[in-house]
Amino acid sequence: MIKHYSKLLAIFSLLIMVSVVSCKSKKENKNNKVLVNTQANPSNLPPPARQKLDTVVRTNRPAQQTAAVKEPVVVAEKPIQVDLPNVPREFRAAWIATVANINWPSKNNLSVDQQKQEAIALLDLLKNNNFNAVVFQVRPSADALYNSEFEPWSYFLTGEIGKKPSPYYDPLEFWVEEAHKRGLELHVWLNPYRAHHSSGGAVTSQSMVKQAPDMVVRLKNGMYWFDPANKNTQDHASKVVLDIVKRYDIDGVHFDDYFYPYASYNGGGDFPDNESWNLYKSQGGTLSRGDWRRDHVNKFIERVYKEIKAEKNFVKFGLSPFGIWKPGYPAGVSGSSQYDELYADAKLWLNKGWIDYFAPQLYWPDYPAKQSFSALLKWWESENTFKRHLWPGLNTVEIRSPDRAKEIINQIELTRKLTPNSPGAIHWSIAGLTKNPQLLRSVAEGPYFTKALIPRSPWLSANPLLEPTLLLTPEKNSIFAKWQHKQPEQVKHWVVYAKYGDIWEYEILDADITAKEFAKSKNGQKLSFVAVKAIDRLSNESNYIAKKVD
Repeated sequence: MIKHYSKLLAIFSLLIMVSVVSCKSKKENKNNKVLVNTQANPSNLPPPARQKLDTVVRTNRPAQQTAAVKEPVVVAEKPIQVDLPNVPREFRAAWIATVANINWPSKNNLSVDQQKQEAIALLDLLKNNNFNAVVFQVRPSADALYNSEFEPWSYFLTGEIGKKPSPYYDPLEFWVEEAHKRGLELHVWLNPYRAHHSSGGAVTSQSMVKQAPDMVVRLKNGMYWFDPANKNTQDHASKVVLDIVKRYDIDGVHFDDYFYPYASYNGGGDFPDNESWNLYKSQGGTLSRGDWRRDHVNKFIERVYKEIKAEKNFVKFGLSPFGIWKPGYPAGVSGSSQYDELYADAKLWLNKGWIDYFAPQLYWPDYPAKQSFSALLKWWESENTFKRHLWPGLNTVEIRSPDRAKEIINQIELTRKLTPNSPGAIHWSIAGLTKNPQLLRSVAEGPYFTKALIPRSPWLSANPLLEPTLLLTPEKNSIFAKWQHKQPEQVKHWVVYAKYGDIWEYEILDADITAKEFAKSKNGQKLSFVAVKAIDRLSNESNYIAKKVD
């Protein structure tokens, strides 16, 4: 009895299990049928059902298909091509001399605040009259208008050799910062061989005359001079240059015409370098005395150029030699010979490309022919085998001409004509501008009427400059433009363009200006395009970005 009961119970349980599985299978088949039917023809469903279906379909799609639906379709904006005008390029600089307090500071006993006020006034004058560079003398005579561990503070700064400013500041650091705020390049000007100037006060224990007596000789006019043939002189001067290049954010290093001194400094007599000359001869030297002197200067110039480039490639090296290489070059030119008197073979330096810019001091008018500005400039250009910048020095202070302003303007125009690929000039000195308002006005309202970028230096390598981004926001009666760069530290200027009708306008702006408001119309012409370029410290341009104004 019990056995039969157990069999019946097992059969009953089996029937129940089969029934459950059958019901579950029918339910799944029913659901699958609805899903397939609605996928095949969802338009047959009313809107609520279609919405519900969409949810079901999205939920049941494979992960890869779902991601494809969620990804937005991005269409790249096609760059706008426009024909922008060329922006003028020209080097426009002035020398600021500190030796004998010629230009700055005006006295050697000014307070720090007075020194800063004078510096700012000079820099503002240059910026406001569309200059773009300043050549600032930081080492007039083996002294320093900056914090140096190698040479003493300048007498021309504080009235005492070795005395630092009080309250303390670093004048070169100040000049660099203030020049760059105004979009001006700053080139440091050094005299490599002058050890003490006759107007530099008494020679004290702080002076390099006392600190390095083995390198220094005394001249009959009271000055002291480093012996250029002494290796210690070359090493010391090189160390001074590199120290400045390493520690300051300068744009250039500049030497002027003082190599071996003019004969008049030593009463017409020869340079007193018998000790080093006799040593050379005793060691079997075969060069003539003149060639021996020139050889040392040549090697020093080449060395300084290469050392600057190894440290900071973008720092330009400039030289401003006496304007005549030798009498008779070019034919008809007469005057002193830098080659024979200063032992400076500046033609060789230009021929070898040991400089980035060359600024011969062409301090004469264009006529008469014996020292013609244009004849000399043409000759130097013919020797410019490496196509470096040729930016002559102009005698803005005291050129002998019945109309100084007219002569200077004519010389600026001649540089543009004779060196069209890289025009420029340096004015000796800023006193010719500060003390002659009529001349300054004539230059500013004439050839320097508009701003100019400094010419490129294509032989100096630089990182590629990315194009900026540009955003235009419509206002009621204007368009607000905002631009930026992914690497703002590379940007030194912006060039911003606006097109009204068929005319493009442009403006050179300093790096810290990144926005501008444009009128929607001007002189009856509608604004149609805005564009912008970035400019780096070597004056290279980025690609432009342009936007159409709707």
